[in-house]
Amino acid sequence: MKEAKQLAREAEELLRRGTVIPAHPLALNAARELDEARQRALTRYYIASGAGGIAVGVHSTQFEIRDPDIGLYEPVLRLAAEEVEAAGLQRPFLKIAGICGPTEQALAEAEVAVKLGYDLGLVSMGGLKDWNDDELLDRMEAITKIIPVFGFYLQPSVGGRRLGYSFWRRLAELSGVKAVKMAPFNRYETLDVVRAVCESSRRDEVALYTGNDDNIVADLLTAYRFQVDGVPVEKRIVGGLLGHWAVWTAKAVALLEEIHAIRDLKGPIPAELLTRGQEITDVNAALFDPTHEFRGSIPGIHEVLRRQGLLEGRWCLNPEEELSPGQLEEIERVYGAYSHLNDDEFVARHLQEWLREP
Repeated sequence: MKEAKQLAREAEELLRRGTVIPAHPLALNAARELDEARQRALTRYYIASGAGGIAVGVHSTQFEIRDPDIGLYEPVLRLAAEEVEAAGLQRPFLKIAGICGPTEQALAEAEVAVKLGYDLGLVSMGGLKDWNDDELLDRMEAITKIIPVFGFYLQPSVGGRRLGYSFWRRLAELSGVKAVKMAPFNRYETLDVVRAVCESSRRDEVALYTGNDDNIVADLLTAYRFQVDGVPVEKRIVGGLLGHWAVWTAKAVALLEEIHAIRDLKGPIPAELLTRGQEITDVNAALFDPTHEFRGSIPGIHEVLRRQGLLEGRWCLNPEEELSPGQLEEIERVYGAYSHLNDDEFVARHLQEWLREP
């Protein structure tokens, strides 16, 4: 077995090189209670797919898990941590905990994550619309004293807020910030973050990850270059922490490996890869439901996992959270149009193994 220090060092190297990090969904039964067997099966699926980590307690896991009457935040984090431990991996695997809410709540969630052995906290600014930059950064710095942080630019349509260049420039200087997930679904706002990190003194210490599910391939293929004090500084988005990668994960791993090979060899970008990027965006539109302000995004993910047998149904904690009108037909369309993007065969081969009792 590798020593803990060696694995920790390899985990940080993996974070900086870039990897696939699915945003972990929540498995429920028809009574909208936690389906522990399927929750564990999802984690096993992501590990077997070759993902480099998981993010648990995030938007895809449903924010309602924090409701005191539901009380699922600690249990779902614990189940995932247990499965990672049981896998006995001899490779780094990042455990990332979603952290949100005002400072007191965020610090309590960070403490839970650390207790359960999580490596990083993905810190959302959602729900804090009245906070100014100073207040948000003070909160972030307090969290970094408990757990290393993955910054998170969340799009306003699902609870985030507009955050400008100056905010990200200051955030990048915090020593506890190890990475930033950019998910504004907006090219201009994505550039704000990349430029802010490039112009910070910690540009080489902060890894950039795409959360732009509408622009995955282009984000990963692009070299971002800025003049900093008259010197060209180049940085890449190295991986993804994505709700989209909660499905068809084995194919996502193969995609990132292909992109990394092109990056490492400094080779030309195949036109086919750009076309595949457009296909992936079309799939994402069906799953994430931008037509209806992303209201069907979590049920859309669930529908794919249900078809594969990983989930029993599309149920969410909120009974009103369901597929939008026409969304099921759109999922049918992209399933038929882009069969080369799914990993149904991989899942079918291993499903019973993943559904076994702990």
